[in-house]
Amino acid sequence: MATITFTEGPIAGRTFALPDQPVLLGRDDSLDLFLDDGAVSGRHVEIRPENGQWIIRDLGSSNGTQVNGANIDSHRLLDTDIVTIGDSTITFRKDEFVGIPLSAMSAATREIKVDASEEEVALVGRMRDRTERIRREVGKVIVGQQQVIDQVLMCLMAGGHALLIGLPGMAKTLLVRTLASVLELDFKRVQFTPDLMPMDIIGTDVLETNVSTGEKEFRFLPGPIFCNLLLADEINRTPPKTQSALLEAMQEMRVTAGNTTYSLDRPFFVMATQNPIEQEGTYPLPEAQMDRFMFNIWVDYPAELEEEDIVATTTVARQKEPEPMLSKEQVVQLQEVVRKIPVSRHVVKFAIHLVRATRPKDPRAPEFVNQFVSVGAGPRAGQYLVLGAKARAALEGRYHVSCEDIRRVALPVLRHRIITNFTADSEGLSSSDLVRRLLAEVQEPTAADYA
Repeated sequence: MATITFTEGPIAGRTFALPDQPVLLGRDDSLDLFLDDGAVSGRHVEIRPENGQWIIRDLGSSNGTQVNGANIDSHRLLDTDIVTIGDSTITFRKDEFVGIPLSAMSAATREIKVDASEEEVALVGRMRDRTERIRREVGKVIVGQQQVIDQVLMCLMAGGHALLIGLPGMAKTLLVRTLASVLELDFKRVQFTPDLMPMDIIGTDVLETNVSTGEKEFRFLPGPIFCNLLLADEINRTPPKTQSALLEAMQEMRVTAGNTTYSLDRPFFVMATQNPIEQEGTYPLPEAQMDRFMFNIWVDYPAELEEEDIVATTTVARQKEPEPMLSKEQVVQLQEVVRKIPVSRHVVKFAIHLVRATRPKDPRAPEFVNQFVSVGAGPRAGQYLVLGAKARAALEGRYHVSCEDIRRVALPVLRHRIITNFTADSEGLSSSDLVRRLLAEVQEPTAADYA
């Protein structure tokens, strides 16, 4: 990771890690890095990654830009190059990560704004190794499905909920139970059926006799929702009245029974499964409930060699047991740290451009969206794109977020928030197909987007 260190000027002594995207420096407080320097222009210089190199480009500044004492218009930066803009002197280092992200610079306060403590930042740095160990432990039981496992972990670390869609026999239930074991989470499973009632999930008041007084009194008997990880198996098999019992818990982290509200222990994670082909006698989830799920995760067939391993390892008398890698207290701590990871305005703009491009008639929507989409994604999609990108960065041990992180979480975030119309259905186009086309079409923000 490349860094820039200010050795002279108004922020001398500060080191910043450069994200994998263009960075604008100048006296305009809306830029990535604000410099309170009268000799610096409003939009002075741009530093951008290009084919594995870093390019610095002067943006027509009044006092110019110097690299190693020579005026430049555009220049390929080398390790230890000295850049001068105005009264500020900057040292460029190509392969070093000792700085805080540029996104932590608050333009409004002109101060560094990092909410996380040094211990929390160090915790993120250790997560890459821990994530690998979690994958290995889950891999003792689940063969393959690395992308599914990673998406479930992202969703869990971001504090969201996931909808898991796949054919029967794809080890969806086993995957969730294994993750609960590896993360030491209290796990409950509910098989949704047409006769399931809300009280079967939330719990109910029971009338019993007080042994000491002999008086009858009501006592609340908690349902399976009082856990850390709830598996709602075949959630579309039960009527909307019972499905709605999950809404308050998923959004507010609490449930209401009678006139009393009960808080749920953290972490609380709902994993719901659906069968994508057998729809007879099912109750499709309302859009409001679908929108509560952060990710829509598709579980596909395993590869041929993976399927051979599955059959070989599951037809023997003794199977490996996974070992715990994180405690639920550490999971809660990671969820809090994930929200503290700063995100640059550039990344947020890209996420919003992507979301707005899903909406028909929006100026940013490509023509194929107007042709094939009935309803686009709402504001919650943008929130989940950024949170998912933060969680992905944390799982990789990074304390900065890039546009590539947004792209990696776009499919599970958007595929269930885009409603296709009859034209798309007649041409065999799914919402996933449209999201992939959007990712190829929507570009990262340019200088014009900051004008």
